[in-house]
Amino acid sequence: MQTLNWIDWVVLIVTLLTIVGYGTWKTRGRKSAQDYIKGGNTTKWWTIGLSVMATQASAITFLSTTGQAFSDGMGFVQFYFGLPIAMVIICLVFIPLYHRLKVYTAYEFLENRFDLKTRSLTAILFLIQRGLAAGITIFAPAIILSVVLGWNITYLNIAIGVLVIIYTVSGGTKAVTVTQKQQMFVIFAGMLAALFIILNLIPDDVSFTKALDIAGASGRMEVLDFSFDLENRYTVWSGLIGGTFLALAYFGTDQSQVQRYLSGKSMKEMQMGMIFNGLLKVPMQFFILLVGVMVFVFYQFNPAPLNFIDASTKKVLASEYSQQYQNLQGKQNNLFNEKKALSIQLSKNDDDKLRQDLFVLDSIEKTHRLESKYLIKRAIDTAYASKYDKLNTELLALENNKNSDAYKEKKEELNTWYKESAKDTQTNDRDYMFITFILKYLPKGLIGLLLAVILSAAMSSTASEINALATITSIDLYGRNLKEKKDEKHMVKATKMFTLLWGIMAIIIACFANLAENLIQLVNIIGSIFYGNVLGIFLLAFFFKFIKANAVFAAALITQIIVIIGWWFDWMPYLWLNLFGCILVILIAILIQFSQKNNDRISA
Repeated sequence: MQTLNWIDWVVLIVTLLTIVGYGTWKTRGRKSAQDYIKGGNTTKWWTIGLSVMATQASAITFLSTTGQAFSDGMGFVQFYFGLPIAMVIICLVFIPLYHRLKVYTAYEFLENRFDLKTRSLTAILFLIQRGLAAGITIFAPAIILSVVLGWNITYLNIAIGVLVIIYTVSGGTKAVTVTQKQQMFVIFAGMLAALFIILNLIPDDVSFTKALDIAGASGRMEVLDFSFDLENRYTVWSGLIGGTFLALAYFGTDQSQVQRYLSGKSMKEMQMGMIFNGLLKVPMQFFILLVGVMVFVFYQFNPAPLNFIDASTKKVLASEYSQQYQNLQGKQNNLFNEKKALSIQLSKNDDDKLRQDLFVLDSIEKTHRLESKYLIKRAIDTAYASKYDKLNTELLALENNKNSDAYKEKKEELNTWYKESAKDTQTNDRDYMFITFILKYLPKGLIGLLLAVILSAAMSSTASEINALATITSIDLYGRNLKEKKDEKHMVKATKMFTLLWGIMAIIIACFANLAENLIQLVNIIGSIFYGNVLGIFLLAFFFKFIKANAVFAAALITQIIVIIGWWFDWMPYLWLNLFGCILVILIAILIQFSQKNNDRISA
């Protein structure tokens, strides 16, 4: 467990309060729906671009992406290869249409093209997936900071959520946009400072170029994979094809993004903002991954723990598996000495034999890390099994008097145990690597700044999400289904209330979430389950004029069920679900439409 210096506390608190205070003050008094929901249509292109990037760049981006690079290298950047293509299509097709129709949400268009039930269904699909994602964007930094710093995770979830709610309820879309500019400045400054410090911590005689060579020898610089292996999640083809469809759905139909550019001063400003995002996003992700790779290089010259979750390491060392774990740590220490010697030699002499030897040693280290996770899991399972038996036996002894305080207290203790066991059985430490490095090796003050980066990113994404969730709930569901049309003052109040409710809902989801294999993958998996279907509905609306409302509605329901089944049974890597869902809903809608026409002819 780490503790923060007072300087770090000052930097962290001042940074976060400045962002919240600035956003609240700058956007106070927004009374019209145009102002509150669309930011008054005054946003410049560079603000749109930064806001769009900030919405996507959650805390998960910095914690999980760096951990992904540490473990597997730069290949994850291929995930974003389809994004520039999607930006061009959105600028040519989506933005002109939204701007011409003067819509508040992307789903208003669907009612004009189809009917109210199709609009409502698509809005509900958005609310489900984005509501879950909003909770995860809060939970991601909270679970990691709680483990590393010993902070209470529930209090962290509430603190992050409340800070976001304050300025988002107060100023609406404009508040989200203006604060995201400040947050992106903090994020860029913090990550640049982190890279600079990492390079200075690497031995003086190891240049940046040599550091890249060392990373490359261990397979961390393999950026491009042109294979057609469906078992491989990240390839050029999955990025260009699956990534394009995911980006089209996310930036073209997800209200958390659509709302960012709908606030633009003009159609040209909206388009320039999205092109700005398309040009900068891939280099930004490349840079974040590079920071993770440089952390990996740093640990070639400095001992790294077998597992970056200190609490898990303590548990296994206190268990019957302690000796096995210590023996494994001894092997790892010897392996580190060999890797360090080879890395030093490689930095002085570029030799293929050295590269091969270093790659072999890195493979052995990966095996050691897998073994450590196995031992930790066994230790935690054994400890919890023993405690469960004890608590369950004590509860059964009180079974005859269920109304007694003793029974209720023991029942509550057992329920608490269930919650704790769900959290403590986590052994995957990828998301902890970067934060552990920050707290252990970065200078005072910079630690506070990097923590501010993580929390600012969480706030920016969560703010966009609850802002969009509230807008969809207010405009597409509440406002559209009212029998009597309400004035703008009423709709602003309703949107503020829905913002508050979705903020509370995000906090609740965060409090009940559990850590996945990798958090950035979890968010993208949730999106991929829904986005392909939603994108297909929009493409049907744009390009298939003969398709009618009933066919689309039925096809969307059938497709969503099939996609969920396909994800559950792991038919394909999750990125391909975007393409699969998109094509499937289009094909089913066409089949239903033709079958209806044939039935009509037969009836006639």
